[in-house]
Amino acid sequence: MRLGINLGYWGAGMDGDNLAVAQEADRLGYDVCWAAEAYGSDAPTVLAWVAAKTERIDVGSAIMQIPARQPAMTAMTAATLDSLTGGRFRLGLGVSGPQVSEGWYGVKFDKPLARTREYVEIVRKAMTRERLSYDGEHWTLPLPGGPGKPIKLTVHPEREHIPLYIAAIGPKNLEQTGEIADGALLIFPSAAHLEETALRHIRAGREKAGLTMDGFDVCPTVPLALGEDVDALADVFRPYTALYVGGMGSRKQNFYNQLAQRMGYEKEAAEIQDKYLAGDKAGAAAAVPQSLIDQTSLLGPVERIAERMTAYAEAGVTTLTLAPAGFTLDERLAALRAGVEAAERAGLA
Repeated sequence: MRLGINLGYWGAGMDGDNLAVAQEADRLGYDVCWAAEAYGSDAPTVLAWVAAKTERIDVGSAIMQIPARQPAMTAMTAATLDSLTGGRFRLGLGVSGPQVSEGWYGVKFDKPLARTREYVEIVRKAMTRERLSYDGEHWTLPLPGGPGKPIKLTVHPEREHIPLYIAAIGPKNLEQTGEIADGALLIFPSAAHLEETALRHIRAGREKAGLTMDGFDVCPTVPLALGEDVDALADVFRPYTALYVGGMGSRKQNFYNQLAQRMGYEKEAAEIQDKYLAGDKAGAAAAVPQSLIDQTSLLGPVERIAERMTAYAEAGVTTLTLAPAGFTLDERLAALRAGVEAAERAGLA
């Protein structure tokens, strides 16, 4: 099982620290550094900056949002980053959510699975450097009856095949991800529930495409906090968990809330959402079960983190992406080093 890091969103006041974390991860031998985007910093700019300041570690978008860019633009960006980084780029895609898609980008959040499939097909076709034409439900290239003509990408990526990941939570999206992608970006993963909530659906998609799980990267992100008091460490992540389970998406379309329900927290997920949407963010955070946070994070001393890493590896994770937590840069770097130490203790590195 390989290790990665996730820097999250840029511009949150920790930009200098984030670069130091990425550079230390590069020095320690972490496999990949991911960066996110929502409606603030964009991922490609951050990744170009990180790649320029590191030497070996891969850089990946987790995610580049599908409603934010035309697929041909994403292919251009992926090819450019792969060329500039010497083949260190990984393309992570996702549909975002209805509030961001429609409120920020002005793109209807309809038929996300079909839209994702077409998007991936166009991106991959563009990156083959063949002349691009496509006739789908959501995109038609070139537009009919006009001056447009099939054009081919002029940039040469470093590699013929850039790894493509999809952020997936729901069963149907997970199955399609297994069918059309090289890896899955997962969030709030529980080792105990990974087979039922994710892997069986991914495996079904692989089988549908005549493929096995060999070479497919199961890549969840887990927060990591180092210390002796597990309950106190869990409290650090209460607002984060409440935000996603309670406030991401709409009441009817909150994929994180639905995931918590599938993990057995139906009543708790409903309470968290009710309080969060009513404006009681503190109450929503207090309603998050400690066990939910503990199952989906790495908390405690190195020995306990090593045990939990072993559980993830045995569950089928191939790249465990860590989000090292801390109130200072030194604390975040210590958590980063603890991740490597724990993996070594578990015999995973």
